[in-house]
Amino acid sequence: MTAGGPIRLLIVDDHPIVREGLHAAFSKQPDFTVVGEAGDGEEAIERIATLRPDVVLMDLRMPKMDGVTAIRHLLKGDRRLPILVLTTFDSDADVLPAVEAGAVGYLLKDAPTAELLDAVRAAAEGKSVLSPSLVSRLMKQIRRPVPGPLSRRELEVLKLVADGASNREAASRLFISEASIKTHLVHIFNKLGVRDRAGAVGEAYRRDLFD
Repeated sequence: MTAGGPIRLLIVDDHPIVREGLHAAFSKQPDFTVVGEAGDGEEAIERIATLRPDVVLMDLRMPKMDGVTAIRHLLKGDRRLPILVLTTFDSDADVLPAVEAGAVGYLLKDAPTAELLDAVRAAAEGKSVLSPSLVSRLMKQIRRPVPGPLSRRELEVLKLVADGASNREAASRLFISEASIKTHLVHIFNKLGVRDRAGAVGEAYRRDLFD
């Protein structure tokens, strides 16, 4: 952003209607110039190299390359580029990876237009922005005591789940009751911060727990 000039904005979203709506909203403001649009992470990386935006408005779930992957790639080369996430997804599995990747802010698509405009202005000034509805959730996540490691038995249960075993099959192979398997799974979910079997398996692979 040149001194006194408009904020140069790149809009990244895989839905054309969403891009058009955002483009129209920002173009009405004298302190913004929409320099371009992109439909996925790969296109965003290409366009940023030539358009040099001041702020990037980034969706998360897109084809070819998702938003978090694009953020990580972009900020390897330029940590100063403000990337503001704008998405419909507000789960911890979406919010935390985006923030950890380096996004300066996270807003939901149902945010009022005035809030979105102010968020991009703040991002251009190097400030962090977070949707009010997500603040309390992240604070709880930060303040939550770090869970202990999985026990040997919990790892055994999780490995069987990863291999596709049902609760009954896992119980049979470990010579314990099916109720015990369910109890172990509850403890596993709590320790890994996930809600279901698929999330537990994915988190286990992410943490290399099976090694």
